Amino acid sequence: MEISELGEFGLIRRLTEDLKIENPGTLKGVGDDCAVLSPTEGTQTLVTTDLLMEGVHFDLTYVPLKHLGYKAVMVNLSDIYAMNGTPRQITVSLAVSKKFTVEDIEQLYDGMKLASEKHHVDIVGGDTTSSMTGLAISITAVGEALPKDIVYRNGAKETDLICVSGNLGASYMGLQLLERERAVYLSQVDKSGEKKTSNSSTVNDFQPDFSGYEYLLERQLKPEARRDIIEALAKANIHPTSMMDISDGLSSELMHICSQSKVGCRVYEDRIPLDYQTAAMAEEMNMNVTTCALNGGEDYELLFTIPLSDNDAINKIEDVKVIGYITKENLGKYLICRDGSEFELKAQGWNPLQ
Repeated sequence: MEISELGEFGLIRRLTEDLKIENPGTLKGVGDDCAVLSPTEGTQTLVTTDLLMEGVHFDLTYVPLKHLGYKAVMVNLSDIYAMNGTPRQITVSLAVSKKFTVEDIEQLYDGMKLASEKHHVDIVGGDTTSSMTGLAISITAVGEALPKDIVYRNGAKETDLICVSGNLGASYMGLQLLERERAVYLSQVDKSGEKKTSNSSTVNDFQPDFSGYEYLLERQLKPEARRDIIEALAKANIHPTSMMDISDGLSSELMHICSQSKVGCRVYEDRIPLDYQTAAMAEEMNMNVTTCALNGGEDYELLFTIPLSDNDAINKIEDVKVIGYITKENLGKYLICRDGSEFELKAQGWNPLQ
């Protein structure tokens, strides 16, 4: 069905008619000029927003719309968790070109609903409009936290331990794999989607082989915000001194924390957590796996610092690893390589404005 058959309000009604409110702080969701929210008494409100543009942040050649919707929500929830908060509501705004049908947008929304339900978040509003250049997704997330619990980027202190959750570089290697197969596909078809050979096979016959690298694709197409780590830290009575999520690469995020905290750091190459598939894919593509982990981005793991006194407690938390420590600012920011040599860290993560 063409979107024009429903119109803006008809499309919104179709996408949101089955939304259920989960949070008591959501007094009014979709259906009025504004949502009405009431944060829990004593908490402060956290607000974050992300804009995803087709051709810049995602390529629909290989990104399923349902996965895209899921990821679009997760990247916002990850920012709330990176402040040690709890996400409660999101708004969703879409700019859609005429190449998309109603069913396409329903797939996108299905992914958003799945992510929201998983994290007990209410979709409370948004907007839709037409686009001349493809698909644009803007999501704003609203969360809350007690003032004493909120963690900023500027609190790291000398001798603090540097910690990361999960493993790094997998999402970037998943992207490299998808881009490689996309290049193969484009070399075989013309602009109409027909094969460049004499037979009449179409784009639908192109089936790349991703066996053995499913984990990398999942990390790129379906990332998970680390609510479990926030809950584990709270249970262990560990309060990070600084924290942020790894969206633009470990190196870039460390530079942000060090810059805002006015400190330096030492990170050990052999302590950076890597998955086997990440290392194997990097070797296959003749890439340095440490460089991929430092600069790849889109892992949406948590990077945080904790007091040295919490060392024993943090080592008991599953899927968290200590990778270095904070130093005085004048000592700089360095990677300690496996052979003991030091290299100055550079902020070489992804830059959407380049």
